[in-house]
Amino acid sequence: MTEHPQYSAEEKRKRVFAIISASSGNLVEWFDFYVYSFASIYFASQFFPSGNATAEFLKSAAVFAVGFFMRPIGGWMFGRIADRVGRKKSMVISVLMMCAGSLAIAVLPTYASIGVAAPILLLIIRMFQGLSVGGEYGTTATYMSEVALRGQRGFFSSFQYVTLIGGQLLAVLTVVILEQFLTEPELKAWGWRIPFVIGAIAALVSLMLRRTLHETSKAEDMQNKDAGTLAGIFKNHRAAFITVLGYTAGGSLIFYTFTTYMQKYLVNSAGMPAKTASVVMTGALFLYMCMQPLFGMLADRIGRRHSMMLFGALGTIATYPILAMLRGNSNPVFAFVLITVAMAIVSLYTSIGGLVKAEMFPAEVRALGVGLSYAIANAIFGGSAEFVGLAFKNLGHENWFFIYVTIMMVVAFLFSMRLPKTPSYLHTDH
Repeated sequence: MTEHPQYSAEEKRKRVFAIISASSGNLVEWFDFYVYSFASIYFASQFFPSGNATAEFLKSAAVFAVGFFMRPIGGWMFGRIADRVGRKKSMVISVLMMCAGSLAIAVLPTYASIGVAAPILLLIIRMFQGLSVGGEYGTTATYMSEVALRGQRGFFSSFQYVTLIGGQLLAVLTVVILEQFLTEPELKAWGWRIPFVIGAIAALVSLMLRRTLHETSKAEDMQNKDAGTLAGIFKNHRAAFITVLGYTAGGSLIFYTFTTYMQKYLVNSAGMPAKTASVVMTGALFLYMCMQPLFGMLADRIGRRHSMMLFGALGTIATYPILAMLRGNSNPVFAFVLITVAMAIVSLYTSIGGLVKAEMFPAEVRALGVGLSYAIANAIFGGSAEFVGLAFKNLGHENWFFIYVTIMMVVAFLFSMRLPKTPSYLHTDH
């Protein structure tokens, strides 16, 4: 273990402020991206009129999915900018794009006003936002890992997922509050635009904070001929890229299984009332958010590699029984406990996921390596979690989904074993 440097009070203050500024943008990005999903129940008919609610929701969900699959392109694009031009500029551009996207949706004319141009413009805006959120993860993870205090990198880096989950929770909360003050016809007519206005304003605040950030990229790294290039990754760091892909595939799948898919699972498979499932999931997500710094501190003590291996091992052992017990249970308290246990296991990964990825790559390709590997695995395995789960249920073999998630956790464990005992980059402690 390396000796921890002594930071001055001023240096500590600057680094903590940098973590807050970087993670604030992360919160806004995820709020803006997910508020679409939660508000779509009210605006779907405004852009996809068919008279059939299911068809309207499906079309709205398809637009959401397109945004999801733009992430790998965003991961490549913003990773290249961050490695060649600087982390700060990449983070400023990404939050500016998200702000513009939210504002555009807030003022977008509906189908009744401009016809088929309305859903086409909505699709283009969501693609634009998908690029932004795709670039956010890699650059933020890289920046936070570079400014975090030595010896406490796990703790400080965990705030990336605190704000990611916080963004989702705030998106839900915003819609719930609006439902208390506006009638359903008002929400469908104009109320659905309010969350997007809030998101755009919040993004402007984050933009101002991010403009004050100190740049962590060094001139010699940005001028390196391999900086921000795919050739630079696959020529010298192919093994690291594949390792990150491997454990991110399992990590993303189990994350989306117990977060976004779980609410539908509780309703469709456990037979729980929708409102009860919403309360259970809101409470579980809040606890999950609060867990991140604790598990980040744990990783600082036991080491990132041990934390990741523990995640893979416990995920392999516990996934099938937890999902099976949830399916046969409609007791909300028992469901809450089971989901919280699952989220604690997932926290072993999410609290330090960005940091572990950043430690695998040198500075000149770090943001690209982290962003692209995460975005590919996330889009394929995380983005398809709900679809695969529902497809197996439709076939009458829902337990096959449990087996699928378990197998991917075995994969995550095996790839975690490939992590170096002492990472060569960032001069970390574990």
